[in-house]
Amino acid sequence: MLKDILENVREKCPIIHSITNYVTARDCANILLACGASPIMADDRDEVEEITSICSGLNINIGTLNQRTIPSMIAAGKKSNELGHPVLLDPVGAGASTLRTEAALELMDKIKFTVIRGNISEIKALASGYRTTKGVDADAADRVTEENLDSITAFAKGFSRKTGAVIAITGAIDIVADKDKAYCIRNGHPMMSSITGTGCQLSALTTAFIAANKDNVLEAAAAALCAMGICGEKAYARMTELDGNSSYGNYIIDAVYNLTPKDLEGGSKYEVR
Repeated sequence: MLKDILENVREKCPIIHSITNYVTARDCANILLACGASPIMADDRDEVEEITSICSGLNINIGTLNQRTIPSMIAAGKKSNELGHPVLLDPVGAGASTLRTEAALELMDKIKFTVIRGNISEIKALASGYRTTKGVDADAADRVTEENLDSITAFAKGFSRKTGAVIAITGAIDIVADKDKAYCIRNGHPMMSSITGTGCQLSALTTAFIAANKDNVLEAAAAALCAMGICGEKAYARMTELDGNSSYGNYIIDAVYNLTPKDLEGGSKYEVR
């Protein structure tokens, strides 16, 4: 049950190492604290192996990619693999530039990822190895809809089969799939796209969920996406006419902090395909 997954996060308090986006590092740290985990943000090559050794999971996010941190990501990822820690890849903007696409593919070649989470354009870029996106947002032509849900679900299962990772595709409808099974999730609110970093926060949150539920990765990843969507709904319900996107972002973190296992179990809107 999904509620058990959140209970495990709160009970185990996993320490999550994030090599992440400078734009959203603070929000990622806060959402980890809100869900019951502990954050460490360290990206220097000389310490990442030591740091990741004392953590329970590794979150790699290429949002502010640079040549200095790519070796750090690889070193931390290899060390995490050696220790049996779950590793998540958030390929922010993959397909938007040659550097991003090639770096993400290199990471996938050298690190065994437990979960790969991105929007549909980013995931397609990884699957094809080509530049296919306009930036960090999903191309309108790629968006997941009720009409193409079956084909995108089949694509996600196929990519999971190829990579060995759980594939989490986020959008108006979220898809979380392994090679055999997919959760199609309909939680969330459109206003979540009006603030920067909800995807980065989701990747941090998902890493905490899978670190605390290593034997149940698919359901843990699905629970994380449901939780983030529910909190987006709760945050919007709290908005007043004086609030804007800045308040909304903070309300999401507050909602994660106050989320109960019962809320997660009762509020999750998903089907399994």
